[in-house]
Amino acid sequence: MQVIKRSGQMVDYDPMKIKIAIGKANDEVKPKERATKEEINSILSYIEGLGRKRLLVEDIQDIIEEQLMTQGHYDLAKKYIIYRYNRALIRKANTTDETIMTLIKNSNKEVMEENSNKNATAASTQRDLIAGEVSRDLTRRLLLPEKISKAHDEGVLHFHDADYFIQPIFNCCLINIGDMLDNGTVMNGKLIESPKSFQVACTVTTQIIAAVACSQYGGQSVDIRHLGKYLRISKEKFERQIRQTEPNMDEKTVKELVAMRLKDELASGVQTIQYQINTLFTTNGQSPFVTLFLYLDKDDPYLEENAMIIEEILKQRLQGIKNEKGVYVTPAFPKLVYVLDEFNCLKGGKYDYITRLAVKCSAKRMYPDYISAKKMRENYEGNVFSPMGCRSFLAPWKDENGNYKFEGRFNQGVVSINLPQIGIIADGDEEKFWKLFDERLELCFEALMCRHNALKGVKSDVSPIHWQYGAIARLGKGEKIDKLLYGGYSSISLGYIGLYELTKLMKGVSHTDSVGEEFAMRVMKYMRKKTDEWKERTNIGFALYGTPAESLCYRFARIDKERFGTIPDVTDKGYYTNSYHVDVREKIDAFSKFKFEAQFQPISSGGCISYVEIPNLTNNLEAVEEVVKYIYDNIQYAEFNTKSDYCHVCGYDGEIIINEDNEWECPQCHNKDHRKMNVTRRTCGYLGENFWNVGKTKEIKARVLHL
Repeated sequence: MQVIKRSGQMVDYDPMKIKIAIGKANDEVKPKERATKEEINSILSYIEGLGRKRLLVEDIQDIIEEQLMTQGHYDLAKKYIIYRYNRALIRKANTTDETIMTLIKNSNKEVMEENSNKNATAASTQRDLIAGEVSRDLTRRLLLPEKISKAHDEGVLHFHDADYFIQPIFNCCLINIGDMLDNGTVMNGKLIESPKSFQVACTVTTQIIAAVACSQYGGQSVDIRHLGKYLRISKEKFERQIRQTEPNMDEKTVKELVAMRLKDELASGVQTIQYQINTLFTTNGQSPFVTLFLYLDKDDPYLEENAMIIEEILKQRLQGIKNEKGVYVTPAFPKLVYVLDEFNCLKGGKYDYITRLAVKCSAKRMYPDYISAKKMRENYEGNVFSPMGCRSFLAPWKDENGNYKFEGRFNQGVVSINLPQIGIIADGDEEKFWKLFDERLELCFEALMCRHNALKGVKSDVSPIHWQYGAIARLGKGEKIDKLLYGGYSSISLGYIGLYELTKLMKGVSHTDSVGEEFAMRVMKYMRKKTDEWKERTNIGFALYGTPAESLCYRFARIDKERFGTIPDVTDKGYYTNSYHVDVREKIDAFSKFKFEAQFQPISSGGCISYVEIPNLTNNLEAVEEVVKYIYDNIQYAEFNTKSDYCHVCGYDGEIIINEDNEWECPQCHNKDHRKMNVTRRTCGYLGENFWNVGKTKEIKARVLHL
C-alpha cells in the first residue's frame, strides 16, 4: 500500500509510524486509558484490511481516531487529535530555510530552471528567487485559507504566481504607450517629455517597458501603431533640415535624401527596441516579457509609416541577434503578434508583401503568432486589440464617453482548475461529475477572490509608473486603485487544463469524436456561464482563460499519477493537454485542427490560442502561406510549431542529440549547456522552455519530449 502525503508525494505504507503516533498519545493519558498492543494491532489490521492500493495520510488519521473511539478510548482519541494538531502547526512552520540554501548553492534545479529568462546563478537574480520562496511560504501558511492551500497542494487547482502574492502587484497588462509617449511620463522621479523623433520614441518605449516590468509579474504588450506618428515627425524634421541647409535642391533629390535618412532612423530605432529588450534586466532578474502588437489599421492616419515599422521589425527578427560567439540566434523577446486583415491576408492585398515576410520569419524564428482581424471582430464587438503578455484577452469595455478602451487595462491574476482529476474521481458518473465540478469551481472562485482582495485598498504610490504616470492610469498620489478593479475594467481569470483527458475519462472518446465533442462543449459553456455569473455577482471582470501555463500541464498530471496511478491515455503520458487543444497524438491535419478548435475560442474569450505543427517550415513556405490564409478566415488566434532544434552557441540549426551520458549535446560545437539551446520538438504539445529534472545529475529531462 502507498500513502499519499499532503505534498502529493507517494511513500510506502509504514505501520511503525502509526504505532509511534499512538504511543506518543498513550504517554499523555492515564494507564487505564491507554490502547494495548493488541488494540493498536487491531487498528493496523483494519487499515491494511481495506485492501486499498493508495490512501491519503489524512484518511489514515481519520480512521485511527474513529477506531480509538470505537474501542472506548475517548481521552486517547482526544490526545491523538491534539497530536495531529501539533503536527499541523509544525507543518505550518517556516519552510524556506532549506529551499533558500539550495538556491544559494545552485543546487535547486527545479526553481533555477523554471524561467528561461533568469540566470539563476547571478546574485541579482537570486535575490528575486529568494524573495519568491519567502512569498510562497507566507502565502501557503498565512495568506491563503487552508482549504485553498490544500487544494493547490493536491492539484485540485493551481494558485498561479504565489511567489509574488505577498506584494500588491498584478499579472499582465496592455501598456497605454500612446498616452505615455504623447503626453509624457515620469520615471524615477524624472519627467520624460513627448519624443521629438522616432529614435527617441523607441528608446523611451523600451525604458517604459523596463519600468513597467519591474512592478508586475506577468507580461506586457505594446501596440506598435503609436510609433508611426514619431516616424513621420522624423521624416518632416529631416525634410526641414535639408531644405534649410540646401534651399535650392531639386525636389527629387530632397525626397531621396529624406528617404535615405529615414531608412537609417527606422533601422536604428527598431534595433534599439530589439537590443534593449534583450540586454536589459528588470529588478526581478530577467528580461521583460514583452509582446509587440503588429497591426495595420486601415483607419490609421500613420498607416504607411506603421507598415514601414512592421516590415523593419520582421526583417530584424528574421536576421536574429548575434550571441557571444558572433552567431545570429533567435532572441526570446520581444514576442511578436501579427494581425491579418483584408488587405494583408495573402489574397492580393496591398500589404501582402509584409505578410510573406512574416511567414518567412515564422519559418525561421517561430514568430510571429497570427491574429485574424475578421474573426476577432466577430468575437469582440467589432474590435481588434492585442493579447496581454501572457496571451490573455480583455473583454470589451467603454469609457464614460462610450469609446472602447483596451490599452491601460490589466489582469488581476489567474487560478486554474484541474479538469482530469474531476473525471478520475467521477469515474464516468455524470451526476457525480457535475456535482464535484460545481464544488471545485466555487473553490476556484474563492481563490480568485483572494487575488482580488489582495489588490483592494492598494494605493497608487506602490507603482507610480503604472498608476500615476500613464501605463495603466493617471491617479493622484495616495489614491486607491479600487475603481480599476471593478466594472470589467480589469480582468481576473479562471484557467483550465485537460479538456481532452476529461472527455476521455467521462465518455471514453476524444473530444474530437461527436459524442465527446458534445460533452466537451457542455463543459466549456458551463465554465463560461460560471465566470459570467461571478462577473454579474461581483461586478469584477471574470474571464475564462484558455492558455494559463504550459508547465501546469505537467504538474497536474504528475500529482494525479502519484495519487491515482497510471491511467491509459490520461496520466500515463506525463502531461495533460492544454486547455481545449486536440491531443498531439491524434491524426489530424492543420486545417481540421484549427477548424475544430476555433469553436472553443469564442467561449474561452479571456484567452485562446491554437497551434499546428508543420515540419521543416523553412522548406514549406507555400504550405505555411496556405495555413495563414486559412487562419484569417477560420480562427482568431494561432501559431506555428515545427521540429527545429537550435544551438545558441554556434548557430547550429538541426537536431540536438542525446549523448552517451544521457545529456543534450550540440553535434556541431558539443555545447552541453541546455540553457543555450532550444529543443523544440513538439512531441507532446509543450510550448515552453526545457528544464532539468530534479534529483538526477546526468539525466536532463525535456518536457517537450515528456521523457
